[in-house]
Amino acid sequence: MSLYENAVRQFTKASKIMNLEPDLIDVLSKPKRELTVNFPVRMDDGSIKVFTGHRVQHNIARGPAKGGIRYHQNVTLDEVKALAFWMTWKCAVADIPYGGGKGGVTVDPRELSNGELERLSRRFFSEIQIIVGENKDVPAPDVNTNGQIMAWFMDTYSMNKGATTLGIVTGKPLEVGGSLGRPEATGRGVRICIEEGVEYLRKEGKINKANGELKVAIHGFGNVGSYTAVLTAEELGMKVVAVSDVTGGLYKEEGFTVEELKDLVEKTTERKTGLAEINPGFKTITNDEIFTLDVDVLVPGAIENVITEKNANEVKATLIVEAANGPITPEADEILQKKGIFIVPDFLANSGGVTVSYFEWVQGLQSFFWSLEDVRDALNKKMRNAFHSVIDTMKKYDLDIDMRSAAYIVAIERVATATRLRGIYP
Repeated sequence: MSLYENAVRQFTKASKIMNLEPDLIDVLSKPKRELTVNFPVRMDDGSIKVFTGHRVQHNIARGPAKGGIRYHQNVTLDEVKALAFWMTWKCAVADIPYGGGKGGVTVDPRELSNGELERLSRRFFSEIQIIVGENKDVPAPDVNTNGQIMAWFMDTYSMNKGATTLGIVTGKPLEVGGSLGRPEATGRGVRICIEEGVEYLRKEGKINKANGELKVAIHGFGNVGSYTAVLTAEELGMKVVAVSDVTGGLYKEEGFTVEELKDLVEKTTERKTGLAEINPGFKTITNDEIFTLDVDVLVPGAIENVITEKNANEVKATLIVEAANGPITPEADEILQKKGIFIVPDFLANSGGVTVSYFEWVQGLQSFFWSLEDVRDALNKKMRNAFHSVIDTMKKYDLDIDMRSAAYIVAIERVATATRLRGIYP
């Protein structure tokens, strides 16, 4: 099944549990708008190359569409639809006034010069400008996009409008309307969910170890995974014993020190090399092996569909916190639940990024910017409230360890209520 079909399967399961009206299931399961653009870009050698990009708005019942734009050679409309679909529920479960959107361009940015990357970014944003706006659709960074590209997006939109428009995108550099705390936001949100998940399982008698005895493995060492690793070790005192990226993984039985983790972040960021290529004396493991390690907490934080029916039975963790979007297939999800593994679903666990994006948007609209402490405090409150609202719903519907369905129910009910109140126009 396609990624989008998998996403809808999870939504449908929750909709049936909560007895959602069939009409609303039909409305909420389909994207509102899909835009595909084919646009020319002048390359450095003077030739013209045509690229394909997409922007999908899934639902705007609770506010403007919100979601990142990714640059990747494997971007498809199906993938963008699935990601926009998840963004609707992510924003709703976090209880922020956004709907779901997502975008992408089918390109390998590593093959572009900086000038080509800028021209591609500006032309793509001009092409989708017909449906975006600070009160309509607010893009953000995603895979292979960053603050610089968001600055180009913001400038392109502002030049076309004739006025600086800070609220058109989030994830911008601080110097042009970005927010303190945004780079760490998703990883910090995952860290909060690890803490809350462990505390919940302690109350349920399923974890009996102190934090210093808990072992954590993190698949994916980009922005989200690296911040998750450092903050989990530094602030929670847990043993991060394994980390991996596309090149492979590193393992240390007694846990990496905070200094070692920060050193790995620095080396992979500045030298643009992979963890396995650095190999600073630690044991190397494969990405397949990291999912089967004897750990307490497993964080899949790289790409989708990495835990499937083929390897789910080998997972030994008590708690899985999904930092990536869709890392577990529906078939694997059923296997893991039967094993009694507690899963904090992706659209709750990684909602810290969109939550601080919301804070950035608010700051830009008001031209009033918050301190780092204010951002962290607000994020902490939002994430913990969201986690406990899902736990309460799980108990209400007697879902035992099925936190994913409970999170969907919370999110679906909020979007469905907004849809009912607004009605169908005309």
